[in-house]
Amino acid sequence: MEPTTTAQNTPNKALIDSMFKAGAHFAYARSRRHPSAKPFIFGVKNRVEIFDLEKTSESLERAKAFVTSIAATGKQILFVGGKSESREIVKNAALSLGMPYVSGRWIGGTFTNFPEIRRRIEKMETLVSQREKGELGKYTKKERLLIDREIVKLEQFFGGLVSMKEMPKALFVIDQKRENIAVTEAQKIGIPVISLSGSDCNLKEVEFPIPGNDASLSSINFFVSEIVAAFKEGAKSIKKI
Repeated sequence: MEPTTTAQNTPNKALIDSMFKAGAHFAYARSRRHPSAKPFIFGVKNRVEIFDLEKTSESLERAKAFVTSIAATGKQILFVGGKSESREIVKNAALSLGMPYVSGRWIGGTFTNFPEIRRRIEKMETLVSQREKGELGKYTKKERLLIDREIVKLEQFFGGLVSMKEMPKALFVIDQKRENIAVTEAQKIGIPVISLSGSDCNLKEVEFPIPGNDASLSSINFFVSEIVAAFKEGAKSIKKI
């Protein structure tokens, strides 16, 4: 099943074709579909529902415009992708923009208890700095081993958040259902959420849902690349000033 016939003459045809090639049109079985996703479903193939890519393209363009506006102000977006298919993609994307990221388990309180999270990050930075400067020589071999283990643990949980000195202006997640804790925290403190959301997600829960395949590498990579490109476009305006 190909993209909707009505999309063939739209300005977004190239975008829709790219999404189709990436497999972005694959949703889940009807039994898993959240009611909010129904308007974005075009049909069914082999018992798997198919997203209406014309509508997905409209949602994507809306999200990209928002991302561009944030980048133009010099503010940050926190990238989050804890599922195995998205971890490396999200990490590499965030690093390419100098943005903070979480590519593993979300630590509860990252937003709602941000001061404590910053203290943990600063502790990690201090320990790393002391180790690099050879200032840990005063400790015993066993103590240094314990410090090294603590650094590894802190880096695992907080390494991607070092650049996040203040609350980001938006949260971008892969699969809002999986990242429900992060989404809930963002909503509590008024941070808008952009999400690549499968058909099992409640699309009404986030400000900028992008209905699409949130389970395959090719689809995730496509949408993340689109968000990265939108951010870079907005950042250009800062460099021109």
